[in-house]
Amino acid sequence: MIGFLRGVINRKQPPHLLLEVHGVGYELEAPMSTFYDLPEAGAEITLYTHLVVREDAHILFGFATEVERRLFRTLIRVNGVGPRLALTILSGISVDGFVSCVRANDSAALTRLPGIGKKTAERLVVEMRDRLDETQGGAASAITGSMSPREEALSALVALGYKPMEAGRMLAAIKDTGLSSAELIRRALQSAVYTG
Repeated sequence: MIGFLRGVINRKQPPHLLLEVHGVGYELEAPMSTFYDLPEAGAEITLYTHLVVREDAHILFGFATEVERRLFRTLIRVNGVGPRLALTILSGISVDGFVSCVRANDSAALTRLPGIGKKTAERLVVEMRDRLDETQGGAASAITGSMSPREEALSALVALGYKPMEAGRMLAAIKDTGLSSAELIRRALQSAVYTG
């Protein structure tokens, strides 16, 4: 997976961006929130990236901040929300604004975004709220700030295919405090092997 790219802006035409990295031109799609902060063509920048692999295309998405990328990755896990809709959401509302809408159950505010109907807005609020609840608020901090080692471990276990509730139980069984996320993951996986 490509985590980030550092290169020179060759061309920008929202939502498309061409970034030259050591003689290779990477085509990216980015939300307007990223475009607002971009310097002029010819300037060097660093973008956090997310690669979406489909049957007919590999699409690279770029984000000015790690926080934007985290929200994007959380959004595309919601039923019925694909990368394009996630990009639309990021283009129309700040990360803090989105988290506030979810916490306040304000689906009406989300319907003001292009392409978001009432049902989609309600689904976003419900499913994102559930994700916040599953990690005891960890998802909110994962979006808006840095994650604790336990939150990082939970995210990694979910990425490995464990359900969030199951991953949460695996981590809750580890009573030691002060462990790194890598150590938490290692112990959780060991316990899964012994109990599975």
